[in-house]
Amino acid sequence: MRDHLDELEISPELVREMMDAGEHFVLLDVREDDEWEVAHLEGAIQIPLAELERRVDELDPSNEVIVYCHTGERSVDACLILWNAGFRKVRNLTGGIDAWSELIDPSVPRY
Repeated sequence: MRDHLDELEISPELVREMMDAGEHFVLLDVREDDEWEVAHLEGAIQIPLAELERRVDELDPSNEVIVYCHTGERSVDACLILWNAGFRKVRNLTGGIDAWSELIDPSVPRY
């Protein structure tokens, strides 16, 4: 799986297009509570990476799940956790919320 991580990547621009088209997917924020308080994407749910393995049953493996963190590193680990739990429609938001703020929505605070 780790050999094919680039296949899991999805650009902020494509996620925005999916949102605009009304496509159904789960936006999963795996950052910590203090980071969530600073900024998060509208409609996202938060499960910190450290809690994901024990809370994976809160997610439906039949849904597409797009995972993000601050810059896209922790979310790769989250994608692997989800993959190992049987999720096959999981993607990593390239560059995380930082890239989202820079490329898509500058009103989302950067930190």
